[in-house]
Amino acid sequence: MSFWSALQICLQLDSTEAAHFGTGFQISLDLCLTDACFRTLPCNLRKQPKMKLKHNINPVLLQFINFIILVYSFVTYIPWYIFSGSRQAIAKAKQVKAKPVNNKPGGVYRSVNSLHCLASVLYPGCDTLDKVFKYAKTKFKDKKLLGTREILKEEDEIQPSGKVFKKVILGKYTWLSYEDVYIKAVNFGNGLAVLGQQPKTNIAIFCETRAEWMIAAQACFMCNYQLVTLYATLGGPAIVHGLNETEVTTIITSKELMQTKLKEIVSQVPLLRHIITVDGKPTTWSEFPKGVIVHTMASVQAMGAKADTGNKQQSRPVPSDIAVIMYTSGSTGVPKGVMISHCNIIAGITGMAERIPNLGEKDIYIGYLPLAHVLELSAELVCLSHGCRIGYSSPQTLADQSSKIKKGSKGDVTTLKPTLMAAVPEIMDRIYKNVMNKVNEMTSFQRNLFILAYNYKMEQISKGYTTPLCDSLIFRKVRMLLGGKIRILLCGGAPLSAATQRFMNICFCCPVGQGYGLTESAGAGTITEVWDYTTGRVGAPLVCCEIKLMNWEEGGYYNTDKPYPRGEILIGGQNVTVGYYKNEARTKKDFTVDENGQRWLHTGDIGEFHQDGCLKIIDRKKDLVKLQAGEYVSLGKVEAALKNLPLVDNICAYASSFHSYVIGFVVPNQKELAELARKKGFKGTWEEICNSPEMEKEVLKVLAEAAMAANLEKFEIPVKIRLSPDPWTPETGLVTDAFKLKRKELTAYYQMDIDRMYGKNVK
Repeated sequence: MSFWSALQICLQLDSTEAAHFGTGFQISLDLCLTDACFRTLPCNLRKQPKMKLKHNINPVLLQFINFIILVYSFVTYIPWYIFSGSRQAIAKAKQVKAKPVNNKPGGVYRSVNSLHCLASVLYPGCDTLDKVFKYAKTKFKDKKLLGTREILKEEDEIQPSGKVFKKVILGKYTWLSYEDVYIKAVNFGNGLAVLGQQPKTNIAIFCETRAEWMIAAQACFMCNYQLVTLYATLGGPAIVHGLNETEVTTIITSKELMQTKLKEIVSQVPLLRHIITVDGKPTTWSEFPKGVIVHTMASVQAMGAKADTGNKQQSRPVPSDIAVIMYTSGSTGVPKGVMISHCNIIAGITGMAERIPNLGEKDIYIGYLPLAHVLELSAELVCLSHGCRIGYSSPQTLADQSSKIKKGSKGDVTTLKPTLMAAVPEIMDRIYKNVMNKVNEMTSFQRNLFILAYNYKMEQISKGYTTPLCDSLIFRKVRMLLGGKIRILLCGGAPLSAATQRFMNICFCCPVGQGYGLTESAGAGTITEVWDYTTGRVGAPLVCCEIKLMNWEEGGYYNTDKPYPRGEILIGGQNVTVGYYKNEARTKKDFTVDENGQRWLHTGDIGEFHQDGCLKIIDRKKDLVKLQAGEYVSLGKVEAALKNLPLVDNICAYASSFHSYVIGFVVPNQKELAELARKKGFKGTWEEICNSPEMEKEVLKVLAEAAMAANLEKFEIPVKIRLSPDPWTPETGLVTDAFKLKRKELTAYYQMDIDRMYGKNVK
């Protein structure tokens, strides 16, 4: 097997992984909570943890190779200095990015580009989403906007296990122009009015990410319908809760979701009157409750095209009107509906767009993450408002090796060749670990070649330099796995380790933008600048908002701390949302208004500001547990230190104030644990291996070594663990769509194991 073939194989996902490739960023949008990652200014990069790969090259040969590299670097430096834009990027990376408005402790930080006035609109006069789209339609009228691939052929493929997988062969992307999308949205909005939908009333969308989702959303924005968004992976009770709480009479969905999800729960939604399928006429369903009518999107648009729209102007929204009621994934209980106004979303996307240089008509964004999540919705609205094309994909068809792509045919990234892409840290971590495992299995020559190139590029990046020759000769084929044209990779949804971020920088030859925000802040908070290649921080405040740190005495974090002020992160600005739907108590708890009328969101996350105005997330209030002896343990810190081990696919740390030590639940990597069992002479099925006390002790040894290497305190290291034979997926209810741990559900699921590990009598 060749070096590049091995890399391609290690980057492909199996059917289970592919099914969750990007199935969601966490709904609270805690973008890239890099608790355990260390980040400093470019001039201090030498102080970052070493992330170089180890090689076993003969010292004499290594000296010769280093001499060749030195000569090459010397010869190419002058041309690089003259022609490259990297000098400007290095200068920008060293600049102060945000400043406190005053020198008082706890003072607000603002971007240097909005010190005197926060930005709130993209274009003058465009203060509602319908106006933004109309402006974009006028400016980019005949330009391509939304693209979808045609299904040329479908066939069933029998696997060696006997399972049948559906495979597809897809054609080229077919595109709708701005004008096309606008007309379809107008007709759909008018058609909904014919069905009885009134302005300022709720309408639900429960559908996969696709062009029809965005068309339906634009129709709702135009007609001032309040769009209720629900994850396609939510369980039945959560769906019923959202639909009944918002009292919707109409739901927009797909044929598949209607059959697999809605069919089971529609009888529990008494107010439902209309189901609209976006992808054609559904098969006959004899179990429809009386009074529920099924329509196709095309038929509703046809109604709208014929409708009298004389009173349409009166229904236009104003900036304070609710645009979206976005339901969370319920990581801490029942999903909450976050009310997001038109001005909230516009302020948020204004701040996000400012951090993407040269955004425009040449850009292509691949949309495959859930549009029911504020990050994907905001990202696509940013693209729509700037003339970018949005090509739709799915987790099962994203890459050439994705689960639904027939062998030999092309995945969506290969066909589309996007320039902008968002990805989930969970998948990035998995790609990183798989590549490193494959590198270790290569021949000595292949492994050392990869390591030399990897370490060389890492060294150059740490100095702010580019490596065009190395990118072309060594990493080009790796980059082609994402289409070959990616210029910015946006990461969000969970902690991203420094090693994984640097791996993506090196192998995919592009900046990895990290940010921080929540659904409650319309997804906006901070985003790193593209020329900032350091790791671990989440960037400076966006131009639409300001951030301050509030003392948290219980955790020992104060905004007077040295060298960096620390405390709970509060976000203020026009992007801060209205509150929670029909939940005034929680709204009053999480949102406050100061004496100047500024609305603040209390995030529950702990951060620190560095001297250049960039924010680093260092803790989370909900993750901090006080042990019996009085020590505080950050569960997120423990997990971040251990989850990148090859042996660990996922981990949840647990601690109780009634006990003096930490325990944990671990989803082990099947290949790594099976190999460890073989070395220890343990034989048995996968379940027997995971349930073995002997194997628990062996895994604990590995975790303890890694914990000490990560400088965890002795009381932070898990003393006992439970190995889980089953992975945690959104379908199990143990993690969110972004694979964020649902601690409450995990605690309930493993309660007997918790009792056992803490020495309680288990019946």
